[in-house]
Amino acid sequence: MEIITKKRLHLISGRSNLPLAREIADCLGVGLDNPNLADFANGEIHCRFGDSVRGGDVFIIQSHSGADGRTINDAIMEQLIMVDAAKRASAKRITVVCPFYGYARQDRKAEGREPITARMLANMLIAAGAGRMVSVDLHSGQIQGFFDKPVDHLTAMPVLIDYMRGLGDDLVIVSPDAGRVKVAERYANDLHADLAIVHKRRVKGQKNMVEAKDVVGEVDGRTCVLIDDMIDTGGTIVAAAEQLAERGAKAVYACTTHGLFSDPAIDRIKNSVIEKVVMTNTLPLPPEKQIDKIEVLSVAPIIASAIDAVFEDTSVSEIFGGKHLS
Repeated sequence: MEIITKKRLHLISGRSNLPLAREIADCLGVGLDNPNLADFANGEIHCRFGDSVRGGDVFIIQSHSGADGRTINDAIMEQLIMVDAAKRASAKRITVVCPFYGYARQDRKAEGREPITARMLANMLIAAGAGRMVSVDLHSGQIQGFFDKPVDHLTAMPVLIDYMRGLGDDLVIVSPDAGRVKVAERYANDLHADLAIVHKRRVKGQKNMVEAKDVVGEVDGRTCVLIDDMIDTGGTIVAAAEQLAERGAKAVYACTTHGLFSDPAIDRIKNSVIEKVVMTNTLPLPPEKQIDKIEVLSVAPIIASAIDAVFEDTSVSEIFGGKHLS
């Protein structure tokens, strides 16, 4: 007896960034399955899929971020619960789609007696039943090695570069610190632009405290674009922008994949010399943080293309021409 099975795609989203999940579903021309997520009185999360996922290819979308009174830890737990539900419902393959991967900055021991939480989170996702992960612009590419399963590391670079092309021809791509030089160089090469680096020093023993010290590169009278994978409290990017302005930059923009904007980021950006901060929608931007200086671009088509490639067992690298791996 020969049985020909038919592949079925199931998109399921948590509650942290539903607008992005809906946009991804629209790009794929499918609907979102209902996970029927609810909270018990004591804060525990409950999930029960509305549709059968037996034998299906399940993609569980969740940005690791707080929203609507829930924390980043709630978002992670919610995704773990949905993965476990899919595994126990006999899904054939479970892929976690994490547009923003939580705890990515805790990817090594910087001092003694510290955890490597990014690795622990990878272990938790695999233990819950995830067989693959899709993420966008991980803080450190080496996090891929924390997973003993396939990882598709996407980049928002095509979306951000399209925006930058509209800023003129005399661009300088600026790395806000030495650690992001390689990423900034990729943008500069693609745009045929010059590269500059802001040297910074973190204040020892104080979290989120940064001093920008010097600028390496010619920025006088030119449009500068600061590139970083994430903006959290805004200290690094604002301090770097001030250094560029002091050295005669004509205009300063900032582009980032992940806009966390923890307090006091919005106030810092409002009062800064930065003309515009451009972010993607890997993280939701609450109404109270939506100001004129912040513009949001969508990475839904990129994530949708990756999901389609995984589902069809075709190359994800071809979406970016292999450039996301350099």
